[in-house]
Amino acid sequence: MRKLFLSFIIIVIAYLLFWPVAVDPVNWNAPKNKGYVGDFQQNTILSQIETLEIKGNHGPEGLALLNGEVYATTREGWIVRHKPDTGEIKNWVHTQGSPLGLVFDQNNNLIVADAYLGLLKITPEGTKIVLTNQVDGSPIDFADDVDITADGKIYFSDASTKFGAIAYGGTFEASLLDTIEHGGHGRLLVYNPQDQSTKVLMDGLNFANGVAAAEDSSFVLVNETGSYRVHKYWLQGEKAGQSEVIIDNLPGFADNIVRGEDGRFWIGLVAPRHALLDAISGYSSIRKIIHRLPPFMRPKPEHYGHIFAIDKNGKVLLSLQDPEGSYHTNTGALEVGNWLYISSLHAENLGRISKTTIGLK
Repeated sequence: MRKLFLSFIIIVIAYLLFWPVAVDPVNWNAPKNKGYVGDFQQNTILSQIETLEIKGNHGPEGLALLNGEVYATTREGWIVRHKPDTGEIKNWVHTQGSPLGLVFDQNNNLIVADAYLGLLKITPEGTKIVLTNQVDGSPIDFADDVDITADGKIYFSDASTKFGAIAYGGTFEASLLDTIEHGGHGRLLVYNPQDQSTKVLMDGLNFANGVAAAEDSSFVLVNETGSYRVHKYWLQGEKAGQSEVIIDNLPGFADNIVRGEDGRFWIGLVAPRHALLDAISGYSSIRKIIHRLPPFMRPKPEHYGHIFAIDKNGKVLLSLQDPEGSYHTNTGALEVGNWLYISSLHAENLGRISKTTIGLK
């Protein structure tokens, strides 16, 4: 019996040390997590959120507004349409893929970053057109978020060139792999409808995620989820073509970013940072061992509601939280009249809260 037990232990150790896995973690030094202090002082404002049923779908990750109606992408592949004045919600178009970020262009076409299909255009009549799914001969396997500048150029993120959403079992599964590897596989892209070209503006990002352009089109922001920070990429002026970090060491994993009113940009934190993952950021071998563990034994994202707003320089203007996570895995927010609509990675409904409740007019 003793020999059998020792053999079992040896097999387990060998498995944890040598079994091949998809990730090849890169050492890095995660900044010390300050937690919920200062600009991110803990509060319960978001606990007052109300929810709207979305026709049997879940995960309304991306939001867009057209003619007073709210459009949301869902995990089932549907884009749903909501009329705030009547409360009606209906399925509109199914992309046959995995739609994430979305925005309307000047001709009321819906531009969608679809993690399975690439960058899409959906006409007002519901016709789907693939605008681009490759750049410089490289496939775009994880289109994530998108925005448009005044000249019609479309800026969007390709979250990971290594862990494609289809190849690795879905967007959430692929995002976990890219985050634990921290290999800098994300990039910011631009598509020009005039000549139908696609170009890389930034690469080396650790899970490139939310994208939002300035109202005057002078810059575009992009969230780097795996490094807890937000970049500004200049499109105009003497810094055009350069980038800088405008806020870092966030207390959670940043997802989408949406331009709001009065110069605000809304960012969703899909989950708080995990102390263990930060502690082993500089130990690639340990991170690989953890990935060899059964899924139920790996670190899990905590349900904690959190969205916040920054100005163009990265100053935190508002931080709305719900430590109980009643409406969890928040990906972003969209201002619509007196409402702030809030999106989610996994929730079974769409959230919203009165702007009066959060101190906005």
